[in-house]
Amino acid sequence: MILQMTKPVQGGIRQMRQLEVIANHLANADTAGFKRDILTFDDAFKAQLNTDQSLGELQVTSNPLDLALTDEGFFTVQTPRGVRYTRNGTFTLDNGGFIVTSNGDPVLGEGGPIQVDGQNITITETGGVMVDNVQVDILSVVSFTDLDQLHKEGSSLFVNKGGANNEVPAENVNVKQGVLEKSNVTTVVEMTTMIETHRLFEAYQKTILAFDETDSKAISEVGRAI
Repeated sequence: MILQMTKPVQGGIRQMRQLEVIANHLANADTAGFKRDILTFDDAFKAQLNTDQSLGELQVTSNPLDLALTDEGFFTVQTPRGVRYTRNGTFTLDNGGFIVTSNGDPVLGEGGPIQVDGQNITITETGGVMVDNVQVDILSVVSFTDLDQLHKEGSSLFVNKGGANNEVPAENVNVKQGVLEKSNVTTVVEMTTMIETHRLFEAYQKTILAFDETDSKAISEVGRAI
């Protein structure tokens, strides 16, 4: 029976892993710029997560430092671990006048961390940072030749595992000021998938229990026969 139990055990593990992915999706359904994952398994039963980079719905906030990319590309951010990339444009100003993420990491322009000194901040569609009608920098918006080499690092950040040659300037930069890109998670779809996945998991559990009961019965009867 051990061999027969292999498939339902593997199936149960797949559904457990899928439930973990769905739970993460639902937890980040309201996180700006969050991208859902697609879970697959190879022939060796090794799990593989690929990121769905499709555009999320755009939400108007009217906050001048809320920015959204309506086409390709990622904002560039300087973190203590190095340069990272994000689609989450929830930015603010720190005490030094630098544009930073919600975690306090500086947002990078073509001249490095962007510092503003003035009252009226305008971001053009091409990423120009205007302060009191004077351009002080241009947002560093980049793209990648192989998006699969971008790995999630938490806080809506991605790290490029493909090396320097994988990063290229974004060709179709389109920045919207006072707008945020919402998560591309569809809550209703995730809830429906979660129910289906949970039912499959329960079915595999019942199959494993049935095999286990059959083994126990066989051992018990053989013992009496001896």
